[in-house]
Amino acid sequence: MMIISRTPVRVSFCGGGTDVDWFSQSSEKGGMVTSLAIDRYIHVIVNRRFDERIRLSYSKLEVVDNFEDLEHELVRESMRITGVTSGVEITTIADIPSRGTGLGSSSAVTVGLLNALHCFAGRNVSASQLASEACEIEIKILGQPIGRQDQYAASFGGINSIKFCSDGNVIVDPINISEQIMSNISNEFTLIFTGQNRSASAVLLNSEEDGRSAIDNLIRIREQADEAREFILSGDLSKLGILLNEAWSMKRGISSNISNDFLDEMYSRIMSKGANGAKLLGAGGGGFFLVHGDHELREKLQSEFSSEHRMLPLNIDFNGSSIIFNDSRV
Repeated sequence: MMIISRTPVRVSFCGGGTDVDWFSQSSEKGGMVTSLAIDRYIHVIVNRRFDERIRLSYSKLEVVDNFEDLEHELVRESMRITGVTSGVEITTIADIPSRGTGLGSSSAVTVGLLNALHCFAGRNVSASQLASEACEIEIKILGQPIGRQDQYAASFGGINSIKFCSDGNVIVDPINISEQIMSNISNEFTLIFTGQNRSASAVLLNSEEDGRSAIDNLIRIREQADEAREFILSGDLSKLGILLNEAWSMKRGISSNISNDFLDEMYSRIMSKGANGAKLLGAGGGGFFLVHGDHELREKLQSEFSSEHRMLPLNIDFNGSSIIFNDSRV
């Protein structure tokens, strides 16, 4: 028996940081993120073993008799919550580095694991359940100081405004756009890898303690998510690009860990090539810059950063976490 899940990572235009519980559940309006899932994936393969041991292959190899002995905590807790705790071989394969990219890849791993393990157990679960269980594992069980946007973006796919209500509920509101706007998004937005990786938990850990100015910035960042939604709906991507600059400025005011001299210089180089706007994705400290400009900008950026930083177009995934192979033979 073999199951393969495919789960997209995400790009957040505006609203990042307002999805953490300490903000969204203490703010009258809650939090909101406007984001989309892209066609870069985490694949999880679950295969039945001949014996009852567990073999786990990712950036390292683990073979254990008891799932409690697994070092990979996301796999261990996903096995616990799905009840698949023995006799399996699990392999994770990532199109991008699985940690520290700013694309929500760690949560995509969790969502993909849950989807594959539930399917292995004979269950077909909803996107909402996958996201909720991934949040339970990462935030409640493992105590990571992260938000909830990544789990929902990976589970649902598409372009969405995701609302994090003060009562703890999460509402995924799809943004329906034309084929032309979709094409423009792909052509005008570019991801540029900084070459630096960082832990989102390490960056976010101090955000709650950074005082009133951080809260004021988050209130404005939440408003930007509303504005980003309207710009996407109307196809006014130039205004959305300009908004990225303010979003980056506001994000840098949340924590001193978000940027550094290297990233500030890279941002300046990007803007000097004629970019309309740019911001670092994720918690900060490394990962990918999201850049907007006209159709000629990507060529200029490739010339500027040719041998230093890999670039990706913004192609949208509308499927979310999916089971792409299911051989259910016992």
